[in-house]
Amino acid sequence: MNPVKLTTLCYLTRNDEVLFIVKGDTVKNRKNLNVGKYLGVGGHIEDNESAYECIVREIREETGITAGDIKGLKLRSVATFINDSCDNEVMYIYKGEYTGDTDPCPGSCDEGRLCWVKRKDIFDIPTWEGDREIFKYLFDDRYSDVFEIKLIYSKDELISADTYL
Repeated sequence: MNPVKLTTLCYLTRNDEVLFIVKGDTVKNRKNLNVGKYLGVGGHIEDNESAYECIVREIREETGITAGDIKGLKLRSVATFINDSCDNEVMYIYKGEYTGDTDPCPGSCDEGRLCWVKRKDIFDIPTWEGDREIFKYLFDDRYSDVFEIKLIYSKDELISADTYL
């Protein structure tokens, strides 16, 4: 059985835009599987840290945004990623509305470059195929409850996506 990594991810919105980080070539001196892809902000849960504490820390580290500038930050999904070429992952996905006055964009950090994307365009940017499956529920106002999703990959190809509403 492959080890399971515990991670968090957050999609911050502002009016009709969503904040993404475009991943760079390396992340903290390790090869980055997400090069060129648009992802939410987030990272690995550290020892003795809750998922919520992790996402607040990651948002601050990667964007400079503090929890006081986010309205309605809450857990929206738990995603299980199974991949035959890397460790499996359980990801806690949060969503919140950025209400601060200082725009973090353009900006960058060790992880990549920050940018706002119009909500109507999020299905057209370079993302993992499974992320588009998550977007179907995360950004559809008909789904306000927490949902689970299981994504199975072979390398970078999505094999199946099962959503539990």
